[in-house]
Amino acid sequence: MSDGMSGLSERPESAAVGVAIPHESATLHVTGAALYTEDLAGRTKDVLYAHPVQVPHAHARITALRVAPAMAVPGVVRVLTAADVPGINDGGVKHDEPLFPSEVMFFGHAVCWVLAETPEAARLGAAAVEVDAEPLPSSITLAEAIAADSFQGATPQVVRGDVEAGLGAAAHVFSGVLEFAGQEHFYLETQCALAQVDEAGQIFVQCSTQHPSETQEIVAHVLGCPSHEVTVQCLRMGGGFGGKEMQPHGFAAVAALGATLTGRPVLVRLTRTQDLTMTGKRHGFHVDWRVGFDADGRLQALDATLTADGGWSLDLSEPVLARALCHVDNAYWLPNVRLTGRIARTHKTSSTAFRGFGGPQGMLVIEDILGRCAPLLGIDAGELRERNFYQEGQSTPYGQPVRHAQRLHRLWQEVLDGGAVAERRQRIAAFNAGHPHTKRGLALTPVKFGISFNFTAFNQAGALVHVYRDGSVLVNHGGTEMGQGLHTKMLQVAATTLGVPLERVRLAPTRTDKVPNTSATAASSGADLNGGAVKNACEQIRDRLATVAAAMLGGDDADIRIVDGVARRAGAPDGVAWDELVRTAYFQRVQLFAAGFYRTEGLHWDSSVMRGSPFKYFAYGAAAAEVEVDGFTGAHRIRRVDIVHDVGDSLSPLIDIGQIEGGFVQGAGWLTLEDLRWDTEGAARGRLSTQGASTYKLPSFSELPEVFNVTLLTDATEDGVVYGSKAVGEPPLMLAFCVREALREAVAAFGPAGISVHLASPATPEAVFWAVERARTGDGHGAVAEANLAPPQPGAQAHPLRPESERVGEAVHHG
Repeated sequence: MSDGMSGLSERPESAAVGVAIPHESATLHVTGAALYTEDLAGRTKDVLYAHPVQVPHAHARITALRVAPAMAVPGVVRVLTAADVPGINDGGVKHDEPLFPSEVMFFGHAVCWVLAETPEAARLGAAAVEVDAEPLPSSITLAEAIAADSFQGATPQVVRGDVEAGLGAAAHVFSGVLEFAGQEHFYLETQCALAQVDEAGQIFVQCSTQHPSETQEIVAHVLGCPSHEVTVQCLRMGGGFGGKEMQPHGFAAVAALGATLTGRPVLVRLTRTQDLTMTGKRHGFHVDWRVGFDADGRLQALDATLTADGGWSLDLSEPVLARALCHVDNAYWLPNVRLTGRIARTHKTSSTAFRGFGGPQGMLVIEDILGRCAPLLGIDAGELRERNFYQEGQSTPYGQPVRHAQRLHRLWQEVLDGGAVAERRQRIAAFNAGHPHTKRGLALTPVKFGISFNFTAFNQAGALVHVYRDGSVLVNHGGTEMGQGLHTKMLQVAATTLGVPLERVRLAPTRTDKVPNTSATAASSGADLNGGAVKNACEQIRDRLATVAAAMLGGDDADIRIVDGVARRAGAPDGVAWDELVRTAYFQRVQLFAAGFYRTEGLHWDSSVMRGSPFKYFAYGAAAAEVEVDGFTGAHRIRRVDIVHDVGDSLSPLIDIGQIEGGFVQGAGWLTLEDLRWDTEGAARGRLSTQGASTYKLPSFSELPEVFNVTLLTDATEDGVVYGSKAVGEPPLMLAFCVREALREAVAAFGPAGISVHLASPATPEAVFWAVERARTGDGHGAVAEANLAPPQPGAQAHPLRPESERVGEAVHHG
């Protein structure tokens, strides 16, 4: 069903949408009663436990694999190897991820799996397997991969205007290099799959997956069977963040293969260390850039090359890179632009989807440029940003018109006013003048994030809705629940469309035998797509019931309204109760179930030239952060955050505010705390050294802003989207750029006026400390005069005297 469905964005009276209700599983979560995939194994008889045999080389050829010693370990039942695969030995959609590899591509790559009666027996069996490996050359860092010319996948380019002419005519030209790190998903529930086989050889996999249909597809091709012999169910996930969009498939396939060969249920559940060392992260990037401004500080041209760290295989690196290129502009008009992308192959876990899906990485480029160049232009960074905002009638570098650009200005002003920014800046200046070793900074940043899958075909969804004879309603849809509240919103959409109280509706777990060919619950589109499908199914049932009610009450079908569980003619006081209406419909042999479908209209995208309108709409937001930095340690705290965010007409305000708060904190973690490190020397080369929460710093309560104000933009109905709402999953993460920019302002306060500060990303206390030290000596690494307009060479280090973690580039002013 297309967007034309009976007023997709119009809300009826007494709607269940827009009501602030708790998450549908909130009570189960906080009492510990919520079941996750591993819990189901405890309710299943004769389960076998799988354990991987990991090889401690970054890159090596397997010359021998001896599994017999494992079979001698008590409790070991079977060792799964490549010889056991009846179908295709591959766990990825690009056919570049062997499930049982003969060549190890990252430190900790699993070459076989041991099945045993207990987890401990499986572990001991895996330790007994003997593997001979011949080490091969490896690239661990992005710089090494660039130097070795190690690339994979497509090299897209977004071009508009004449970049060289724009730079040549610009009053101010700067160039620089930026490197920034990836991020570990660190979902609370690690990767997990439980597979069973029935008497007919059909496979049932319960899996912690964001993409059940693709998990089904991969399991089927590994087993060499058609998809209809495989059913995948996702009850719920204990977090996903993109890390369970592609990566569960191989683990589910191992479980399914084991169940098929042994006839017993098999559980694959990674330990935290295994999950950290075997699964991919957010893509880190290396960026070379040149930018030109006119005399008033307006952007004239940007030339940038973005190199993504793809890890050992392609995974989702190509669409991540495409979205990164489509978000370099963020909220700013770039008349002349050339953005070139490429994907490096490194011998690390395969980088994958992570909340924002390349958008945060693209936006970080322009936000870093503006933050570093503002002092060199003599313009306040906030003023520089606002001066370059999109205006009505302008379009993105890839050719999509920017609708509702005025919302950016409205959001920005609401943050300035609501956050008392001007007054607080005066107080901060007074504080900084009186505190030589502690400084505060305040910064504002905007967000413009495109909503829809870049790949147009994924923008479709299905639903199956049943109304039972007693009037109760069961909803199946293709989206998965990972704590984000999608199921809560779908309950509200169904209750609103049918006109029944919320308590009459229940949601069933996501299963591929109920709704087929689903897209991943990703790209922030879960509520838009599945909400459209649920609404479509409910409308079919409601329209049939309206015909029945019209016959009972007199009048036309079009005059019937079902509100709060009662069907009435418009304006009439009396009506027929929902339960009676449903019973009557059943006895009249009226169909009380419906399959719903929705596809997003108006999308077109040509990836070969990176042009079109790939997004249904843009989600907007603005945020201000105030931070305090300790000059002795570089430690900082977030004193206050003010956010105004555009979610259209919220489907579920409590859920949306929770998503905004959580996304913001996760973004702040990526930018200021979470520091992935790999060993680059010796026998442990390629080993992830941050293998747990003790060494990988996650944001916690102590990192939350002391004052945290979140407001939803009013008067923001989005036409053509389910009940006028907008997506909320990913965009708030990018609001956290204001924390990084506030840190830049605070660091600059330690130095002379007008100093340009560059920050490592993540801006950890160590990185902030070194930035403070440089600022105190007046060495901002940001105002170096240079006549040469040639772009920096890829992989060139910007400042060889700086510690490795600090070499993130410098802004060079071409006078």
